[in-house]
Amino acid sequence: MATLFTKIINGDIPSYKVAETEDFYAFLDINPNSKGHTLCIPKKEVDKIFDLDEATYMGLMQFSRRVALAIEKVVPCQRVGMAVIGLEVPHVHVHLIPLHNMENARFTHKEQLAPEEFKTLAAKIAEHFI
Repeated sequence: MATLFTKIINGDIPSYKVAETEDFYAFLDINPNSKGHTLCIPKKEVDKIFDLDEATYMGLMQFSRRVALAIEKVVPCQRVGMAVIGLEVPHVHVHLIPLHNMENARFTHKEQLAPEEFKTLAAKIAEHFI
């Protein structure tokens, strides 16, 4: 059965898309640690990051870097942190989190954004994805 993220990639579940290539997809986390929290995923459905073939793993890291650079241009923050935890959804995903303090990295504080804020933010980050 397709994972939640595969359903997002296929358009069966809506998302706030930030970037997409032939092999990867990035979208805003709807329960973000901070404004701009983005998930980067391979379109290939694999549960654990270290089970990815090397080319896909390296491609995901390159794609995530490009997305992080776009986030930094849009969201004022000290830095964009990266985490790979992977327990919530059995589909590899990289969290890119604009960090203002260590609380943003702990997954204990969540930001609330209105749908229009998500749309606007996703569009702005997408404009800077190169």
